[in-house]
Parts: sequence; C-alpha cells; structure tokens
Amino acid sequence: MRLCEAGKIERVGRGLYRLAGASVSEHHTLAQVGKRLPSGIICLLSALSFHGFTTQAPSEVWVALDRKAWLPAASDLPVRIVRFSGAGLRQGHRSHLIEGVSVRVTTSAKTVADCFKYRNKIGGDVALEALREGWRERRFTMDELWQAARLCRVANVMRPYLETLT
Repeated sequence: MRLCEAGKIERVGRGLYRLAGASVSEHHTLAQVGKRLPSGIICLLSALSFHGFTTQAPSEVWVALDRKAWLPAASDLPVRIVRFSGAGLRQGHRSHLIEGVSVRVTTSAKTVADCFKYRNKIGGDVALEALREGWRERRFTMDELWQAARLCRVANVMRPYLETLT
C-alpha cells in the first residue's frame, strides 16, 4: 500500500500491480488473466487474436478450464469461460511469456480446430477466416491441423474445407 501511495506502483486489478508508468503491450489483458487464472488456457477468439489470424479484437478473454474446475472469481476481468476436458485440455497449447507472466495459449492448429468445434458460439465465418489466414501464413502444416481436428473431434466437419486448401 505504501508503494501505491508513493506512486511507485499502481493497482491494476485485484491482486495485480505494475510499475507506475510502465508500458502496456497489446496482450496486457492476457497477462492479467494468465496471472489470475494460472490453470486456464487462452483459446478461441483470444488465441486467434494472439496468433494474428483475425482482424477482430475480442471484448472478452476466452479461457479454457477443466470441466470440473471451480468457476474462478475474476469478475473484474472480462473473461469468457469455456469448458474443455480430457486430451483437448492437456494437449495443443504452449506457454508464452507476456509481460513477464507465463501464459498458456492454444497452438495455431488447435485454435483453428477449436473454432470449428465451437462454431455455433463464435460463428462459422470466423472459423473459416482463421483456417484461411493460418494456412496462407503457413502457421501450421496439414498434419498438425488434421491431428488437432481429430483431437477436437471435428475431423469430419473440417474435411471438406481441408480438401479445398490442398
């Protein structure tokens, strides 16, 4: 508290502080969520934005949690919880260092497969845009994408779109 009163640090959120006048990156909210929800994995629209697959900026941070995990008390952060389970939660993510915080984000191929899995929530056009952009920028191979599609159980849904790419 004394450092806050002295103006050396500033309170960003519940339990979150930063140096006064510190520069904020474009992924600052992801770092906040990663710090508050260490068991969460950034996914779907937030992962698309992180990987640069979309022009849309999500208003919420999409976070994957285990289906049996407690709902976190992060009401001060704009968070949208999606429940993953099994191999879909354990595989297909990497840790990235954002503003000194280790944040787990789904891989490019897993993000596209997740978008097809949750196409009713985020829109089929978003999933198609992610597939096209990721393939055009060579962010994943066809094998990685097919493995992620099988992991998310959307291989049959994605098959016609994958055939048009090759």
